[in-house]
Amino acid sequence: MRYIKSKGIVFWITGLPGSGKTEIAKKIKKSIVKKYGKTILISGDDLRKILKFKSYKKNDRLNYAKVYSKLVKKLSEQNINVIIATVALFRKVHKWNRKNITNYCEIYIKAKVDEIILNKKKKLYFKFKKNLVGLDIKAEFPTKPNIEILNNFKSPLNELRNKILSKIYVLYKIR
Repeated sequence: MRYIKSKGIVFWITGLPGSGKTEIAKKIKKSIVKKYGKTILISGDDLRKILKFKSYKKNDRLNYAKVYSKLVKKLSEQNINVIIATVALFRKVHKWNRKNITNYCEIYIKAKVDEIILNKKKKLYFKFKKNLVGLDIKAEFPTKPNIEILNNFKSPLNELRNKILSKIYVLYKIR
């Protein structure tokens, strides 16, 4: 993977709602800042609030993900690293990101819906009965993520963080 130092790295963390994306993003941020410099962290939930995105319908989710992609691209072009934790399980979005974002690192947090529900990791699975990715909205899981980590909710988050960071350090060596 070619790393261009004049651009920030986009760490696009994707997975089902409740898979641990945001918690893992928070865990890796300090190390990313130390190794790669100025870094911001944003979650899909934060962006929904800021941009007042209220719909959870599939088409709207796709459009929101496209906005997120353009936003993180703009930030990375200003040499700011971005850690974004978002569901955004659309191959069209992943493909666009790979083609258009320099220093794009796709991190897929793999988790089973039944384990997320069993561990009560996301209230929306109990609150809403429709427009849920992984249930009635088919998830388009990444086909070739740069990093794939299984979260079975048995390993401590620090262990998952360490696995992800060691893979990031291999992908983005600082010369």
